[in-house]
Amino acid sequence: MLYVQDIKRLLGRRDGNFGITTALVLPILVGVAGLAVDTANLSLSQRQLQEATDASALAVSTALANGVADETSGKALGLDFLSGQIAGIAGSTAAAAAKKAATVSITTTTTSSGKSFVVNVVSSMPVTLTPLSALIAGNTMTVAAASKTTSGSGTTKNGISIELVLDASSSMAGDTTTQNGTKCAIYLLGICIGTQPAYYSKIDALKIAAAKLFDSLDKYDPNTRYVRSGAISYTSSIKGQSPMAWGTTNARDHVKNIVIAANNGTDATAAMKTANANIAKNLYGTDTESVEQAKKLNTSSDRIIVLMTDGDMTGDTSSWVSKLDQSVRDECSNAKAAGIKIYTVAFMAPDKGQALLKFCASSDSNYYEPNTMDALTSAFSSIGEAATKSTSRLTN
Repeated sequence: MLYVQDIKRLLGRRDGNFGITTALVLPILVGVAGLAVDTANLSLSQRQLQEATDASALAVSTALANGVADETSGKALGLDFLSGQIAGIAGSTAAAAAKKAATVSITTTTTSSGKSFVVNVVSSMPVTLTPLSALIAGNTMTVAAASKTTSGSGTTKNGISIELVLDASSSMAGDTTTQNGTKCAIYLLGICIGTQPAYYSKIDALKIAAAKLFDSLDKYDPNTRYVRSGAISYTSSIKGQSPMAWGTTNARDHVKNIVIAANNGTDATAAMKTANANIAKNLYGTDTESVEQAKKLNTSSDRIIVLMTDGDMTGDTSSWVSKLDQSVRDECSNAKAAGIKIYTVAFMAPDKGQALLKFCASSDSNYYEPNTMDALTSAFSSIGEAATKSTSRLTN
């Protein structure tokens, strides 16, 4: 009874209300402040876990596609890879907990054309909270992530929709350093009495090199079920083009028949804009290439542009024009944002042309800088091999 009276007297005193209120509310305020700090931490940890999970799924898919793992070893690889990634993020304790909690599932489908693999990785890891948050939320919270990838082995293939965007300006009539027989240097009474070396022109070299790329595509798809191709030749505007079509015949013929005319400058803006519009995917899968690829049961298809030039963006002038250079960069950025992979070839190009194509390439390894005919042929062969190489891809 005495304690009850003491409490009543305490509550009845006005001079202590602030202290009592503070004592009651302060832990809550501190906890809320701690949660605000940890919210950013949790968001970062979740993103890092998602990246680690994606990397783990891709590693397993690639190993399965390359035949260096089966389902059993693939699952072990996925867990080990995930653990290694998380150890670098959150330390060995979190890595061990994540490995124990994670699951790796592999679905293998075998058909007459090869095997396809779907890999699912689900992961979680504890994140230690600050002491402030621990007052109301406990010492740890768990973040989670999931990733799904597809890959294939044997003759399982993806669709490919590829556009070649090729320089056909006047400078392409210039010589390479590769000799091509001889030509008459001195005539006397209509009779050649002296010869000199003749050289392949840049456009001749390009036609030979592009044929190597088309050969790679044909080898990948001898029955025209996977590859759709087109070609756009440009000067200061679009010179000509072959529409996207199954196989390589139309695009190959277009390149073979390019004729170089005098007094034509260089501007790839319209050509890149058109190539992008021709092959970019839309959100609904109703774009032309998605529809055409789906007709042959290609549920996924790579979109590729090969951009080649031997010079600067000059337009109809005789010198580099910054505005045109920037407009090509903008079109390259638009294409990359649309999920198009860009390979670039700066053939015997000056510095500004090289800088532009370095920017436009999807990666450093997608940029080529050949200065000889042999190097140009090698570049296009390499692009063909890269374009037709089976890859693992994230699907969520």
